[in-house]
Amino acid sequence: MEARPIAASPAFDLSRRIAAETLGTALLLAIVIGSGIMGERLAGGNTAIALLGNTLATGAGLVVLIAAFGPVSGAHFNPAVTLVFAMRREIGWRAAGAYMAAQLAGAVAGVLAAHAMFAEPMVQISGKLRDGPAQGFSEAVATFGLVTAILATVRVRPQMVPAVVGLYITSAYWFTASTSFANPAVTLARSLSDTFAGIAPQSVPLFLLAQSAGALAAAALCGWLFRERSRP
Repeated sequence: MEARPIAASPAFDLSRRIAAETLGTALLLAIVIGSGIMGERLAGGNTAIALLGNTLATGAGLVVLIAAFGPVSGAHFNPAVTLVFAMRREIGWRAAGAYMAAQLAGAVAGVLAAHAMFAEPMVQISGKLRDGPAQGFSEAVATFGLVTAILATVRVRPQMVPAVVGLYITSAYWFTASTSFANPAVTLARSLSDTFAGIAPQSVPLFLLAQSAGALAAAALCGWLFRERSRP
């Protein structure tokens, strides 16, 4: 049995799949940035409470967005996920490139939407440094876990993908030192928000490198782990 991208339907042409990836990623970033701003404003200086609010909103939002847009585009919302599916030849490279561009554009749009909703300056550069080997290793682990969870679930229980991804990210916000960005488009877009969920531009290259390494390691592992033995 072959794994498939998350419930994407051939009934939808590439333009509508790209629209779904753009809109879904925009809404994801609006959730991440907006809930971070709201959490920080309401937490009265308690960072744990702010992070909890950010976590719950992001995890719940992912479940909804993947369930809603999965039947159209597969609901990747993540260049690392798209890259892995392209390497597995489950999405063409032309479509994969269009997906990644749409994800990045949507992510930036989502950040701007969150700023507008909370009357924040629209154009910002984050000053929140997230540097050091522990942060990089955390992102590698976070992305490895996310891609592994997706590939495993698509393989054996595809109907569970929305819940699995949402629950994994909810947990990874707390068990990783980096709070689990696990997504290159999200990382780049969050550098444009000097708010609770931001990341300084100088910290971005480390995160992107670690996310790429984690995704490739997960693809290699799952390619071996779920390959059925050929019958004589």
